[in-house]
This record gives sequence, C-alpha cells and structure tokens, in this order.
Amino acid sequence: MKHGTAKTEAFLRLCAVLVLVLTACLVGFDSQTKYVIFSYRKATFRDFKALLVLVYVVSVAAGYNLLQLGKCSKSAWYKENLKGSNLYIAWLCFLLDQVAVYVTFGANSAALEASVLAIKGAQDFQWMKLCNKYTRFCFQIGGALACGYVACILMAWISLISAFNLFRLYSPKQFLLLKTRG
Repeated sequence: MKHGTAKTEAFLRLCAVLVLVLTACLVGFDSQTKYVIFSYRKATFRDFKALLVLVYVVSVAAGYNLLQLGKCSKSAWYKENLKGSNLYIAWLCFLLDQVAVYVTFGANSAALEASVLAIKGAQDFQWMKLCNKYTRFCFQIGGALACGYVACILMAWISLISAFNLFRLYSPKQFLLLKTRG
C-alpha cells in the first residue's frame, strides 16, 4: 500500500467512524414526550424496528472501521509491508468493506422508508402520521439519516481504495495472475 493511499484511507475511515457514531447517537438518544389523548406518550427509536436495526448496524460498522483504522494507521505511519499474506488480507478487507457499505446502506434505506411512513402515514392500513405530533423527534431522525448516507458515501470511497489495494497486486497483462516480485 502506498504511503499516500494509506493516509487517505485512514483519514476516510476516521471520518466514517465519526459520522457513524454521530448517526447512532442521534438515533439512539432521540426521544420526545407529548400529551396525547389523556396520557403522555413518548416516541423513541425503539418504536420503529428499522431505527433499532439502524442503530445496531451503524454501531457495528463504526466498530469495524475503527478496527480497520488500526490496520491503516499501522501501515501508514510505520510503512510496514506484508507481501506474503497481503493477497489474502487484501481480499478479506475488500469483501468486508463491501459488506459494510451495502448493509449500512440497506439499513439506512429501510429506516428512511419507515420515516416516510411516519411523515405521510398510510390511510389504507390506518397508520397515522406521527411527525405532525413529534416534530423534533422526526427532524432529529432526518438529520441522523442524512449522516448515515454521508457515512455510506465515505465507506464507498474506502471500498474503492480497498479495491485498488487488492487489484494492484495482479498483473495487468494476464487475468488473475499475480505480479512477479522483482
């Protein structure tokens, strides 16, 4: 891994970790209590299973990127080169980065769909609009979803760097033939 590529990957992973943690905190700590029909009702992220899944997924993705950040910082600042097992590590990192992006994007999109139902309701199913009662809760969830999509974009860039680090090990002249050491 080139020194500049490693630093860029480390910077992107750090940004992704911060945005993922921000997303988890915005969703996880969001609640609003309102007086509705002779009782107090509280809206939390646990009321929507998609938001609960989003908190778990972004937390795991942040943990994964934090672990990968340790690997990136080690190779970026100590200039360590692992040529022997580098191919297997590169494939594993590439596949795990892909999984992290896709699962985070899927969880964020599912939470967005649940949020749209909370905003618009569904008259056919007799689901009421919730955001006209819990406006602060809905605005904070909207900000968290925006942060989640920013994190997905950052992780997509990380995945591109991971793909570069993997496929630079192969020869450009023959399909899936490793470059010779010289």
